[in-house]
Amino acid sequence: MDNRPRATGAALQDPARRDFLKVSALAGGGLVIGFTLPGCGRRPKDAAGGQPNAWLRIGGDNSITVLVDKSEMGQGVYTAMPMLLAEELGVALERVQVEAAPAGDAYVNTLLGVQVTGGSTSVRDSWEKLRRAGAQARVMLVAAAAQEWGVDAADCRVEDGHVLHGPGKRLSFGELAAAASALPPPADVPLKSVADFRLVGKPARRTDTPGKVDGTAQFGLDVQRPGMLHAALAQCPVLKGSVRSVDDAAARAMPGVREVLVTSSGVVVVADHFWQAKQARDALAIDWDEGPNAALDSRVIGRMLKDAAPASGAVARNDGDAQAAIGKAARVVRAEYRLPLLAHATLEPMNCTAEVGADGCDVWVGTQVQGIAQAAAAAAAGLPPEKVRIHTTLLGGGFGRRLEVDFIPAAVEAAKATGLPVKLIWTREDDTTHDAYRPPAYDQVAGAFDADGRLVAWQLHLVGPSITARMFPPVVADPAVPDPFAVEAAANYPYGVPNVYVDFLRQEIGIDVGYWRSVSHATNCFVVESFMDELAHAARQDPYEFRRGLLAEQPRWRRVLEEAAAMAGWGSAPAGRHQGIALMEGYGSYLAQVAELSVARDGTLTVHRICCAADCGQMVNPAIVESQVESGIVFGLTAALWGEITLERGRVQQANFDRYRLLRLNEMPALEVRLLASSEAPGGMGEPSTALVAPAVCNAIFAATGRRLRELPIARARGLKV
Repeated sequence: MDNRPRATGAALQDPARRDFLKVSALAGGGLVIGFTLPGCGRRPKDAAGGQPNAWLRIGGDNSITVLVDKSEMGQGVYTAMPMLLAEELGVALERVQVEAAPAGDAYVNTLLGVQVTGGSTSVRDSWEKLRRAGAQARVMLVAAAAQEWGVDAADCRVEDGHVLHGPGKRLSFGELAAAASALPPPADVPLKSVADFRLVGKPARRTDTPGKVDGTAQFGLDVQRPGMLHAALAQCPVLKGSVRSVDDAAARAMPGVREVLVTSSGVVVVADHFWQAKQARDALAIDWDEGPNAALDSRVIGRMLKDAAPASGAVARNDGDAQAAIGKAARVVRAEYRLPLLAHATLEPMNCTAEVGADGCDVWVGTQVQGIAQAAAAAAAGLPPEKVRIHTTLLGGGFGRRLEVDFIPAAVEAAKATGLPVKLIWTREDDTTHDAYRPPAYDQVAGAFDADGRLVAWQLHLVGPSITARMFPPVVADPAVPDPFAVEAAANYPYGVPNVYVDFLRQEIGIDVGYWRSVSHATNCFVVESFMDELAHAARQDPYEFRRGLLAEQPRWRRVLEEAAAMAGWGSAPAGRHQGIALMEGYGSYLAQVAELSVARDGTLTVHRICCAADCGQMVNPAIVESQVESGIVFGLTAALWGEITLERGRVQQANFDRYRLLRLNEMPALEVRLLASSEAPGGMGEPSTALVAPAVCNAIFAATGRRLRELPIARARGLKV
């Protein structure tokens, strides 16, 4: 019986071929290609209605613009997305300019059912639709040229932004754009085969790097508006608390202060400059209503999860009869694992610039959810959503933090109250102490061997709060269906075991939790792959060979496992060094990692090397994929070694990087990445490499010390120094 979670509602829909094509002319002569895919929600309004549906614009001035509906968080979409379009259009990558798509139903992520950048879906969602937009435009431009010349379109060719025929006929795309827009759109256009790719699949330099180097790239903190004021926000130190009353006399008397107002999220001070606003904010005398979390601390949260564990959860996987197999097994191994709250710690703290005028509201913000941001701003401004224009800036790190919109309303409320543009900035301390944290987890796992030493049962009971219940309630409306974003890297347990049972018990903890890079892949991969090492030890088998022997029917899993082991020279580490291995599939990509480390006599832990083999299907830009793998490993290693948010009396105890540690340059291990050639559909790569680091490192620690770590971060383990 297979009880793996299935997609529900609008979420997690499979992409399909284009539903319809829309072609229109640009003012002044030009071509616009737009279309929607099934599963995109409501039909887009006509351009005349104020919501354009466009993916590609070719102007009479020879400009080529792609509207990218994915936020640029450093993951490279402003290079990868234009590559997809340029490949089919037949132009060089540098010819294509990027514009951020507006908020609207026309730009819904077809894999997730909402307008969002997340879930490692950027390439997977755009793989067909941007290539198709380029192909449609190419066919129409060629048809327009053929009509102009009175020749057969089949005898024309595209080269460097021109259509050519024979030795003498040549017209640029700009010269043809207006005529092409008047032609009927082709019913269907075949896409290039992989063998014909000239750009896709080849390394290319990132197109956004020059702007980031010379300072012309615009992040949220860079936004400037005429007459702009600055704001700082005072929030209750207890999570979920609120303002009871405020004495703002001292703050209002300080230089530069323009306004002090109580908003939906706290007290905002608006001043001429940010430092003035911040100083005045700190001078406020606020009586806080600490609310229901005044006594909440980390120990209480841990007890909540453990006390809830005896109950059954929603079933995510049920093969065979795991309970019966465990009951009659010759040997049963059991363990409990605990994971902490984690902050996102983006290097650019939350910020938002808003301007409210007679014609609506403009918001400049780094966001992963343009539509949700638009709705939040509209509610704060008291306007209908169509009156709010979202201008997406570059993001100084997202990692799931900017799926939240908690930092947007106060900026809009301040702008509305002052009648001027207002930039609201959260300090690092604001951000760290008021994040939507990665959920904690308390998990119970058991494995059973028969009399011949074969692994015959696997049982995993996951306990924790649900992010999706708050963010997208319809997805988890049926209590019998587990949150699909809580059972990742668990429900897809790959090993050849006849009896497998996985369930998720939802237990809320009183504070908001949020999606964090790799979501439940990170928590569940730690449990699954750490416990697989425990089972290998119990079976007296090498951890690599133990896994490999259980993957006979999983060729992609087995291939990355073998490649990672070969890269690392599994079993032949230098003297004094020890290795640990971990394996996972996530977001349609398959990865294996080997960590190599040493533990000195005084307990000092040094991670020397991490090797990662990845099969992510067809790649757009291997250079970006490799960077994503490396960045994910760094992110995961930081969290594994030090990552932990703790609460006392409802107050977060970590406020800056002195207590919420990041990996430093001198602590960086050598990274080796091998990307495997594959003809499979593209997989996501923004997140999965993060999840394997903790189990690989902890398994290596066991190899070095004989100590099994079942709780993170590693820094809390007695006898180890990191």
